[in-house]
Amino acid sequence: MKNTIIAPSVLAADFGNLQRDVEMINNSEADWFHIDIMDGVFVPNISYGMPVLDAINKHAKKILDVHLMIVDPDRYIKTFKDLGTDILTVHYEACTHLHRTIQAIKAEGMKAGVALNPHTNVNVLEDIIQDLDLVLIMSVNPGFGGQSFIENTYDKVRKVKAMIEAKGASTIIEIDGGVTSKNAKALVDAGADALVAGSFVFKSENPTATIAELKEITK
Repeated sequence: MKNTIIAPSVLAADFGNLQRDVEMINNSEADWFHIDIMDGVFVPNISYGMPVLDAINKHAKKILDVHLMIVDPDRYIKTFKDLGTDILTVHYEACTHLHRTIQAIKAEGMKAGVALNPHTNVNVLEDIIQDLDLVLIMSVNPGFGGQSFIENTYDKVRKVKAMIEAKGASTIIEIDGGVTSKNAKALVDAGADALVAGSFVFKSENPTATIAELKEITK
């Protein structure tokens, strides 16, 4: 039985009741908190920054999975460690010296992930896959919640999974964007290990039950 990681995206939470929604995730079957940091430069949107992450960290009792959609992420690696980040994911497209960035993340004691935009070929990870704890495949264009799932994602997952196995790596595959109960099982069957779900969880009538549903159908 597979234990698929379910990571609700806090970007879709009610920011007027953020502590309530953090406690909901704490008390649910969710495994991680997925935190999207956007700068309005790398992506056409600004989400939230360090004070909000600090507030989340004060109440969160599960792994903080932080996804940086920002330019020059190297400047903030230690800052995110100090704010309680367990997994720090940077975008391939934002890093000129990706290997150096990954080593800097690991030097701070965090797990290191690399995210790929929908247009980016997975082959760019071939020379670094063994150094990665996580590959995040964007299944929507980064920057906004509530977008439709890009069908080509399944093929990308299979390719990354084959690369991981060929290299004997222990990297896990995470999917972010448009995840619902309709595609979750197919994503796991293709090779995904972790699923980020934002709008699907927080806009449902019972978020706790929706998280439990995702856990059940991806066993």
